[in-house]
Amino acid sequence: MSEAAVATVRRDAEQGQAAAKLRRTMVERQLRPFDVTDVPLLERFLDVPRELFLPASQASLAYSDLAVTAHSANGSKRTLLPPLFLARMLQGGEPRPGQKALDIGGGGYSAALLSGLVSEVVALECDPELAAREKEGLSALGASNARVEVGPHLQGFAAGAPYDMIFVHGAVETGLDSLFAQLTPEGCLLAIVTPEPGAGQHLVRFERHEGRLAGRVSLLSANAPVLEGFAKAPSFVF
Repeated sequence: MSEAAVATVRRDAEQGQAAAKLRRTMVERQLRPFDVTDVPLLERFLDVPRELFLPASQASLAYSDLAVTAHSANGSKRTLLPPLFLARMLQGGEPRPGQKALDIGGGGYSAALLSGLVSEVVALECDPELAAREKEGLSALGASNARVEVGPHLQGFAAGAPYDMIFVHGAVETGLDSLFAQLTPEGCLLAIVTPEPGAGQHLVRFERHEGRLAGRVSLLSANAPVLEGFAKAPSFVF
């Protein structure tokens, strides 16, 4: 092996070790203090490189406690939720082997995390460029049980239904009914909604029982932009 090749291998190894250290710091200082207690989920956060799902220019922000927004050439943007908030969202779905998840607008990172917790993941992205980035990241990880579908967020992906859990990565103002219909009879959906006027945004788990909407549980206060496709149509003022 040439000296240049040896130097490249050494550099890649050092970068990998540095990223692994940052992931451990993220888990110990962000996730555990924020009541993330699911051990398999914490292990996924230790294993999955978040930078794979970010533009190179934003890789340095991968393990900060901030939301990171990625843009496509046509103007679409997708916000990767802060790791601590994402962890609480995924934990709220109670993922386990044998289940199937639909992950909407998660930027690929959440689907990568879920791929090690459930048996099958469908990641739905409406922007082809952003979807291509997700596919590259999942392929690099060898996440063969996760696939990316391109289509309107609001419609979900009925061809892959039913799902044990659906995650919507952003605020929702309208349009959850079609997604509820794609859940299993005992499935759950997690989204960021405003439960009542003036209440502010909350991460809410919607639950089904015997095929009917059986209630909702507010998990924590939230702050996220409306996910593309879930904005309420503007009303006319006369």
